[in-house]
Amino acid sequence: MSEKEIHTKETFQVLGMSCAVCALNVETTLGAQEGVYEAKVNFAASTVLVDYNPRVVTPVELQKAVEAAGYDLVVENTEDTDQADRLQREEFLALKRKTIGAIVLAIPVFVIGMFFMHMPYGNWIMLAFTIPVMALFGRGFFVHAYMQLKHGRANMDTLVAVSTGVAFLFSLFNTIWPEYWTSRGLEAHVYYEAAAVIIALILLGRLLEAKAKFSTSTAIKKLMGLQPKTVTKILADGSEEEVPIREVAVGDILVVKPGEKIPVDGEVTEGSSFVDESMITGESLPVEKVKGQPVYAGTINEKGSFRFRADKVGGETVLANIIRMVQEAQGSKAPVQKLVDRIAGIFVPVVMGIAVITFIVWMLAGGDLAFTHALLTSITVLVIACPCALGLATPTAIMVGIGKGAEHNILIKDAESLELMYRVNAIVLDKTGTITEGKPVVTDIHWTGESEDERYRSILLEIERRSEHPLADAVVQKFKGSAVNEISVSDFENQTGKGVTAKVGDETYLVGNRALLEVNHLVLDDDNEKLAVRWEGDGKTVVFFAGENRVLALIAIADKIKESSRQAVATLHEKGIDVYMLTGDNALTARAVADRVGIRHFKAEVMPGEKADFVEALQHEGKVVAMVGDGINDSQALARADVSIAMGKGSDIAMDVAKVTLITSDLNVIPRAIALSRQTVRAIRQNLFWAFIYNIIGIPLAAGVLYGIDGFLLNPMIAAAAMAFSSVSVVTNSLRIKWKKL
Repeated sequence: MSEKEIHTKETFQVLGMSCAVCALNVETTLGAQEGVYEAKVNFAASTVLVDYNPRVVTPVELQKAVEAAGYDLVVENTEDTDQADRLQREEFLALKRKTIGAIVLAIPVFVIGMFFMHMPYGNWIMLAFTIPVMALFGRGFFVHAYMQLKHGRANMDTLVAVSTGVAFLFSLFNTIWPEYWTSRGLEAHVYYEAAAVIIALILLGRLLEAKAKFSTSTAIKKLMGLQPKTVTKILADGSEEEVPIREVAVGDILVVKPGEKIPVDGEVTEGSSFVDESMITGESLPVEKVKGQPVYAGTINEKGSFRFRADKVGGETVLANIIRMVQEAQGSKAPVQKLVDRIAGIFVPVVMGIAVITFIVWMLAGGDLAFTHALLTSITVLVIACPCALGLATPTAIMVGIGKGAEHNILIKDAESLELMYRVNAIVLDKTGTITEGKPVVTDIHWTGESEDERYRSILLEIERRSEHPLADAVVQKFKGSAVNEISVSDFENQTGKGVTAKVGDETYLVGNRALLEVNHLVLDDDNEKLAVRWEGDGKTVVFFAGENRVLALIAIADKIKESSRQAVATLHEKGIDVYMLTGDNALTARAVADRVGIRHFKAEVMPGEKADFVEALQHEGKVVAMVGDGINDSQALARADVSIAMGKGSDIAMDVAKVTLITSDLNVIPRAIALSRQTVRAIRQNLFWAFIYNIIGIPLAAGVLYGIDGFLLNPMIAAAAMAFSSVSVVTNSLRIKWKKL
């Protein structure tokens, strides 16, 4: 593999971002670094997902680049899952201290400025209270604004720093040299209360916003909380020792006692127990674990005590992969976010331009109070503009939606799938393992003529052992132990969609469906044909075992239909979604299964490649298609569908290809996933609507468009409160997704 092909995806926490423009600046900075393929900032989570080449650029170099841009990238101790929480908490507490300090000092400034403006030494008292608000509690606004200025950029901090800085400097001038105005017959106004209260209110808004944003990441915290911090390890001398989980290596033997969480993935080596795997699989019943059985990190040992060998540790466990998938999905961007990013990129410069124009217009047309009105309105324009609400509108809803999905056994790989899923009007279901349990068993076997002897049974068993088809497993389980002859099989060949052929000695044997018989010009007699048709009418799959010249046996295999399938199909029909079933089985078996679960559209004897063609045909009809499958043979159709859904107990390939993974076998989760998509998209639209409306109405109002009608001018302090409220309201609206039923 060349250096250019090496990809490492890593999520880092970003400190110091104050608005959507900051998120865009961090993305641009990281994206410009050599060796970085892509960087996606999640402003709502204060994280960035970086896809980079570790041989070209290191995390420390990325950190330096981000620091130069005025922010901080946390790269140390990446294995500490509590680190992000700790840093967020520290940042929150620091913000809380600043907010309380700013409010305490701003209150007397507000009281004096609004009610006792002519009291002796009032201006000097307000100055004394305002300086620490500006220099200590509001220092971050000015530092970040300066850092942005050095790079020729502007963000929310720029708006706050310019507006409060101008108000403070103008007031300072009037406090020291009031005679400049009094000598001209004008009053020397000061606006300390505006500067102090604006900073206090914006800090309060960010504090409330940060508190609300903590709630959007509860799903990740819950998943991370499933893994214990320490484990009991068996040492070489047979003694037990409690060690931190990060010290566990592959091959270590660990002990799990009743009530404890299983720390890593592995295989039971000694003892037995029942394990609650509901947090991983969604299945409510505990699963019995004996020697040789797999166990998974995060699941809970209920009764017995057992030892197991660690097979996957750290970031390789099933739980770690689920956490990584959710984190990456929460950091991904919905298509609508691209438009928001473009607007955010020009938002602050446009607002500053509007503020300058507002100042000029008021100076030209403001009359006796021209300068006072020009100053106040331009400050108000800068304060009321809110790129934060725009920046939070989509990512907060996506974070909550994807997090809620994870809590309901729905793993969504990216925001685009979550946004698109609500538009699905056709769902294609694979039969085996999706509608059915995927655990077929042999129910009947009929040997033709004098075929039933130990040799033929041994041949059938040996051929099926080599097959990877789930139906072959059923035959192996049926005859395992009953066939005694040792058989040497050669020239084994898989006939895709038909079955298998193999040679034993000089004779060729076939195991497969009717299509395989037809290709080899083998015909059933009337009695066997009637038997096959009867079994197929009962919803069973018939497998034929044949030699070169005749059919030796008919085997009926049934795959139990999941209890949830019929209800799930009915719910999808109620939502106006067409449901289609695809299967490699014959038409009779397919019809029997379709009738039992209430599916009106089905297609039988479908080859793996034809599944993708079927999906494409539906798309040509104008349908938005979701494909649900669990096997390798579904991967092509999954890749072709608009929304691909893999059942979590299926193959890794299906799960890799699919954009949505259901870590449960319950099909009722599909309607819930669609409901979740609708809730999330509705919240995104509501958030964007209010964010745009707020700015569209607020900025002209701040500029004083109503002054000529009713003499109304918006107070900068009210503008600051409104700006803070807009961001908090967007986050709160997103959090409503958590409380809605699916």
